[in-house]
Amino acid sequence: MNFRLNPSYSVILMSQRSNAPYEDTILPDGITIVYEGHDMPKTSECANPKSVDQPLRNRPGSLTQNGKFAKAVDDYHAGGPAERVRAYEKLFSGVWSFRGNFDLIDYAYQSVGGRRVFRFTLRLSEEDAAYGSQPVRERSRVIPTEIKKAVWERDGGKCVICGAKDELHFDHDIPFSRGGTSIRAENVKILCARHNLKKSDKIE
Repeated sequence: MNFRLNPSYSVILMSQRSNAPYEDTILPDGITIVYEGHDMPKTSECANPKSVDQPLRNRPGSLTQNGKFAKAVDDYHAGGPAERVRAYEKLFSGVWSFRGNFDLIDYAYQSVGGRRVFRFTLRLSEEDAAYGSQPVRERSRVIPTEIKKAVWERDGGKCVICGAKDELHFDHDIPFSRGGTSIRAENVKILCARHNLKKSDKIE
């Protein structure tokens, strides 16, 4: 987790793989993430970070990343704007996929297995900067993880037009704005950034 990695947003890297170090969850609605806070670093004084509470503050007293995210929630509940968070999800080793822009709306500091951990709640922003301004209604434009994995394997991890292997995006054949679905691999393909921007909302 990286608070204000950019002046206008923060970033989280999440994983639902069985060997992931944290328990991150995408709820069944497909637009809500429960993201676990981070442990304190492993040091000679703390050989097992999983045995101690996730920290709110560093030793000098400054806020940790957990603390900064928690403060952003407190500010939101006090009437401020929700913190915008860009979420990236690990698909395979070394392969990360942009999940969407989310609003940080809540957190809990819970007792889990004899220690306290942070659980941050994020909901997909109604105006998702990655896809244009459209309210989230009954359908979700978010492509499920299992669909992304199937498309990645089918398309060989490269742009289906030019074969590029960097700056890749998951794109809808029939755009979401025109009724295209996010839950079928047949309507999703891999494009590089150049061809994704060139296509925009056109149906090819």
